[in-house]
Amino acid sequence: MSKPPKARIAKRKKKKFGSKPGDKIALVNARLLDPGSGLDEHGGLTIRKGRIADMGPQLAESGPENFETIDCGGHALMPGLIDMLVYTGEPGFEHQEPLATASRAAAVGGVTTIVCMPDTNPVIDDAALVDFIQRRARDTAVVHVRPMAAATRGLEGKEMTEIGLLQEAGAVAFTNGTSSITNARVMRRLLAYATDFDALIVHNTEEPELAASGVMNEGEISSRLGLPGIPDSAEAIMLQRDLELVRATGARYHAAQISTAASLDIIRRARADGIDVTCGVSINHLTLNENDIGPYRTFFKMRPPLRREEDRQALVAGLAAGEIDVIVSGHNPKDADVKRRPFAEAEDGAIGLETLFSAALTLYHNKEVELTTLLRAFTSTPARLLGLKSGKLEVGARADLALADFEAPWIVDPDRLQSKSKNTPFDERQMQGRVLRTVVNGNTVFTLGAGT
Repeated sequence: MSKPPKARIAKRKKKKFGSKPGDKIALVNARLLDPGSGLDEHGGLTIRKGRIADMGPQLAESGPENFETIDCGGHALMPGLIDMLVYTGEPGFEHQEPLATASRAAAVGGVTTIVCMPDTNPVIDDAALVDFIQRRARDTAVVHVRPMAAATRGLEGKEMTEIGLLQEAGAVAFTNGTSSITNARVMRRLLAYATDFDALIVHNTEEPELAASGVMNEGEISSRLGLPGIPDSAEAIMLQRDLELVRATGARYHAAQISTAASLDIIRRARADGIDVTCGVSINHLTLNENDIGPYRTFFKMRPPLRREEDRQALVAGLAAGEIDVIVSGHNPKDADVKRRPFAEAEDGAIGLETLFSAALTLYHNKEVELTTLLRAFTSTPARLLGLKSGKLEVGARADLALADFEAPWIVDPDRLQSKSKNTPFDERQMQGRVLRTVVNGNTVFTLGAGT
């Protein structure tokens, strides 16, 4: 980690949004990184009409004539990140996070596609609401916004939604958001029905009765703090039940966020038995643990809760081994009124779009996870799971790109974050590595420029 004085200089750089270059752009003198194909070479690429027109070492020094040329300074040029689990406040909770501010935060973090959850008011359980989110995003967002639709009406876990109509309207997957579907019969019907549409079911793996009164991980620290805990078994029981139903139906299933070593073991055993299942983990559970809660810091209160250091290490090892498929931010904005309360009364949730990439680089700098493996978990893999035409560098692909300096130091200042809510667990954390430019459909939507 670089010395703090340098980090404070980097902290004062200005953020710029929405500059749109011409139709012909050349990005030269870059380290081209495509985690899906394993590409890692010095070169450049050209963009025409929002797509990658050419790429390779022949563009390392200069672009074609009549192209606007951008020198990347030797930094990494890679596919834009896809964040597969983002809560926003639109519609209904715009005071916490409208799509406009969420998308700007995403752009700063190199995220070019956010997949928003249906936990809104009203719940996104109707085709008209899926269409509303997409139209609202076209009007206000600077990155792609793709909605997940509710798997059950009102997220109540009782009655399935119309998966076919919702998928046709643009839903990329189906979930019950922060709620789990406790009725096994409903869950089995949902999984069986989803197979007819090759739809992905993304489920929150928490048994609500076991977790109902808990506010943090159950263990020595919760006992010392006098706080009710959430046991590992609350996650393991729901995950194990789901996988038995997946075995019976053959559905496409994704565990939204696992947080324990026990859950990773369950995933391993299921795959060994031939069950096709994928799983995600939040950046919080890869870089933080229950000790960070310290003296009742409510910005570290989240769902699933931060677990033991042993669990964190097991998840990191699972990511390095390719056993964890996706990294998400778990971006869940909450305003000060509901977070600055006694720990047991504060709401769960932390923002993370803007810090996702930089926090993930900690694992690379600490030599815990190889760079290609790390980048694949929020580019090509989520694109494949969701059927998105992004997450890759290749001729003809959509020009959704992030240019990043892996070494640039900076300090997280909540007041300078783009999210409307400021509930970041990385407050005043020194980071190493950040995004310099974000390109969506060939248009530069964010640049980090020098300034005072």
